[in-house]
Amino acid sequence: MVKKLRLRSPKSGIVVPSLGNRMLFLKNCLESIALSPNTYVVFVAPADVAESIENCGELIDLVVKDPGVGLAEAINIGIRALPSSIQYCSWIGEDDLMEQGSIEHCEELLDTNSEAVMIFGGCKYINFEGRTIGVNKSGQWAVPLLRFGPCLIPQPGSLFRRKVFEQIGGLDSNFGWAFDFDMFIRFSKLGKLIHTKKTLASFRWHINSLSVGQRYKSVSEASLVRKRYLPKSLVKISILWESPVKFLTLHAGRFVSFRASNR
Repeated sequence: MVKKLRLRSPKSGIVVPSLGNRMLFLKNCLESIALSPNTYVVFVAPADVAESIENCGELIDLVVKDPGVGLAEAINIGIRALPSSIQYCSWIGEDDLMEQGSIEHCEELLDTNSEAVMIFGGCKYINFEGRTIGVNKSGQWAVPLLRFGPCLIPQPGSLFRRKVFEQIGGLDSNFGWAFDFDMFIRFSKLGKLIHTKKTLASFRWHINSLSVGQRYKSVSEASLVRKRYLPKSLVKISILWESPVKFLTLHAGRFVSFRASNR
């Protein structure tokens, strides 16, 4: 087991939300975070799940009970529970992985760029067994695309300023899938979302993943997010690009799912 060997007080905090149905991958996820030992980890889960993580105890700093009102609110509660000294934060699914050095890399970029509110970078797609099936290599252009196209900013591996997250009121719990997309757009109104070429995390693409298993609902909700921030004069004609964007996003997801099942 990878153990934490902190040399200083943590600057960043990562929330790991769980419903207990993907615990198979939890230890690997926590060990990947522990490769950045000066990171504070909050595990948010139902009470019965939290009681069953003895073998991961050394990798978790705080366990918080999930009130059971949705993933967005579970993440909000986890971030609110971070010590007041934590400056930067994010979350990662229990079946995903952080790349070694990614948290420190993002911390350095946030430290040296006062206009940056969030750092995002490359993200590998891996299948159930952990084999790489693709890589998201989106660039800085993914930020302006948010308003009219698909969300190509990977949330796994991203790191953002806690004070800005608090400023926007946290994640909108009215969304079940696209709350990260909504957060990115609100962040972009307050500062810069900066891309780094470094691969920061791995997203496990499998049917039990929330955004994969319910792909149509996720894509439909993303459309609602885009319309939410359009000028009123453009909402009525947004069908001209919304229908193609939804179709292409669904098609891309099916292609990745095909690759995941055949690797």
